[in-house]
Amino acid sequence: MSTSPLPDLHTEADIVQLVDAFYARVDADDLLRPIFHDVAQVDWAAHLPKMYDFWSSVLLGTSRYKGRPMARHFPLPIQSAHFQRWLTLFTATVDSLFSGPKADEAKTKAQNIGAMFEHRMTPNPLSLLGG
Repeated sequence: MSTSPLPDLHTEADIVQLVDAFYARVDADDLLRPIFHDVAQVDWAAHLPKMYDFWSSVLLGTSRYKGRPMARHFPLPIQSAHFQRWLTLFTATVDSLFSGPKADEAKTKAQNIGAMFEHRMTPNPLSLLGG
């Protein structure tokens, strides 16, 4: 019995499907849910369209996203474990829905974005300025 391959990620509808499925996983996750609900108190109706625009810009080149995501994340008490879980959930979501070069690009870009956020948000104990 062979299964049909998953489609690659190409359209705005694919972006919406990915973002919705990913944030459903985040919302069900014991580590990430408290950050989104209790600390950030995310308004999902406002947040999800921004994430559609963000990932559409990143993956489809639409340039729709206009924002400064780093500034919104600095006040949050997130650590390496949160970034790793975020990336694990994102990768699992992509792998469950899509397969192909654009799906691989989505996972690579998420890894790079997460690493950059983690690096910029983690205090450096070797810094003479104290982070």
